Amino acid sequence: MTKNTKLNSADPGYQYQSGMTRRDSLKLLAALAASTMLPLLAGCEKPAGNAAPAVPATAAKTGEHWPDLKLTPVGNKGYGKDPNLIMPPKSPWPLTMTAAQLTLLAIVADILIPRDGQVPAASEVNVPAVVDEWISAPYERQQQDRPVILAALTWLDDEATMRYQAIFAKLTPAQRLTIIDDIAYNNEQTPQQFKRIANAFSHLRGLVVAAFFATPEGTKDIGYVGNVPIAGDYPGPTPEAYAHLDKVLAELGLSAFAYKA
Repeated sequence: MTKNTKLNSADPGYQYQSGMTRRDSLKLLAALAASTMLPLLAGCEKPAGNAAPAVPATAAKTGEHWPDLKLTPVGNKGYGKDPNLIMPPKSPWPLTMTAAQLTLLAIVADILIPRDGQVPAASEVNVPAVVDEWISAPYERQQQDRPVILAALTWLDDEATMRYQAIFAKLTPAQRLTIIDDIAYNNEQTPQQFKRIANAFSHLRGLVVAAFFATPEGTKDIGYVGNVPIAGDYPGPTPEAYAHLDKVLAELGLSAFAYKA
């Protein structure tokens, strides 16, 4: 997978450019759809016992607002019931996010998952391209997510313009954080005008994080060791694994099916 090695997303003039092929993004779409992290992270909230950051003075200058998006429905067909995930079609449906939306998403994704030592930032492993693939796919779940994600991105530009007279991508990193801090979590300390966007941003954050951990770099970061070939003959389960299986089978009254050496 080719990394996006353009300007850092915090730099002025940054423009996201995907270094990922459609084949790779389609594979990650399948991995993301199967991810158990996605529904969990999409609805996560900050524990009520943790104090939220103080609301910056700029927060009082804007009231509640929500973009009125006129989205063209995605009318293409999906894979069908028996998809070929080994050699998927090159372009089963068109991607729908604009260059400006992808750049904004890359900036936000890197705020959520910045580079940490040898662990790349979200944009470096093309998380925006994966999200684009996700919300462009003509399936019910993905099309439910599409207006939420696009509305959240549009809201960020609207809020940035009201506060600082510039779209989000043109703000300084410090200015960007004053907005993100206001909407990061929906709890009792979140001002009323940010409740709706805080819920949408939680969904966006969950999708970004799940997409990151669906990439090879993300799975490596969490120490996942599956899908690794074993040299030589398969050694079989460990004695501990056998013992655990025997215990479970005994609890289910199925000891007759226990492994016999």
